[in-house]
Amino acid sequence: MAKAEAGTAAGAGVEAAAGPGAEAGGRAGQLKSSGLRHGWTTGACATAATKAAYTALLTGEFPDPVTITLPKGQQPAFALAAEDLAVSDSATNGLAAEDLTTRDRSADPSGRASAMAAVVKDAGDDPDVTHGALIRATVRAGEPGTGVVFRAGPGVGTVTKAGLPLPVGEPAINPVPRQMIRDAVAEVAAAHGGSGDVVVEISVDHGEEIARSTWNPRLGILGGLSILGTTGIVVPYSCSAWIDSIRRGVDVARAAGRTHVAGCTGSTSEKVAVAVHGLPEDALLDMGDFAGAVLKYLKRHPVPRLTIAGGFAKLSKLAAGHLDLHSARSQVDKGYLAELARLGGADGALSEAVAAANTGLEAVQLCRAAGVPLGDLVAAAARATALGVLVGSPVAVDVICIDRAGTIVGRAEPLGP
Repeated sequence: MAKAEAGTAAGAGVEAAAGPGAEAGGRAGQLKSSGLRHGWTTGACATAATKAAYTALLTGEFPDPVTITLPKGQQPAFALAAEDLAVSDSATNGLAAEDLTTRDRSADPSGRASAMAAVVKDAGDDPDVTHGALIRATVRAGEPGTGVVFRAGPGVGTVTKAGLPLPVGEPAINPVPRQMIRDAVAEVAAAHGGSGDVVVEISVDHGEEIARSTWNPRLGILGGLSILGTTGIVVPYSCSAWIDSIRRGVDVARAAGRTHVAGCTGSTSEKVAVAVHGLPEDALLDMGDFAGAVLKYLKRHPVPRLTIAGGFAKLSKLAAGHLDLHSARSQVDKGYLAELARLGGADGALSEAVAAANTGLEAVQLCRAAGVPLGDLVAAAARATALGVLVGSPVAVDVICIDRAGTIVGRAEPLGP
């Protein structure tokens, strides 16, 4: 049974996601001070759809709205846009669907019984190409002991090249959304007596068409979109209001007497900066792609020390001189990385392999295996770019490069202008 109108995320958890007021500083304060409305990642939407579908598979009823728990504990609720509960004749023995028990619905390991739920992605005020996309999860009973098995449905891509955080051949459902979905399945199984052994197929209506506006085809993710997100929340970076929120974040840190702040590209790098330096929340600047906004404002309103922490690929753009790290406005220059690798001791074959790498992550992995410190070289070059913007201002800079899992792959120690 399909619903006539598409739903969006309900109000539950919105304040929890936005957090305290701007005076608290940090990521939550920046979001509130920006006046922008946050949204939900494809991973959060896929998790909500999966939870609703598995609940219906076990009970015959779809929860609507459906509430999920995000990695940082927020609990937003999502309205369902579509739902369908299908059981084949061979699985029902002629019984009507409403007469089937939970055992009837879940005990067939052949995958004949299925439930589908769908959620419309709301990206808030971020100009995300997936805003408004219909994200579906179809859940079937799996073989005993297999846990959660992921499948790419129509509109979700498959990994075909190395250098991504998933093996070749896997559905393009990133590690954090996979864990969110596993957690939701476990929660439903515990509540309704299920085994938790399920096949979860995620699909996105028109996803293959939408993916043509992303980097997926070039990265070797074919057939559709990636299911992404590390926090479940889309923070609206791509407008002047977010740059203004960065400035307010610096102002809060200075007013609190902080002598050390960290500009981070995302939540994973923020965690690393806290772990390495023990910084409080109001010393954390969620710079996203706007490295230049952090550096230019700190030049006029200095803090004695700045840590720049981010993913290797983004910081390789800063190393090459780019101050806007968004994929639409700057790209990873693998020729530049190959030259850095050569300066770091790479031979001709390794330099050529770096230049031909599918991603920046693959390039750094190739160099690490050969003992070439490409991560450190990128961190040092990024620090040099930062100091070039800060020239004349008393701000010392260090840089931390990480991979997608949060492992440090390169560092440059503090250096002043």
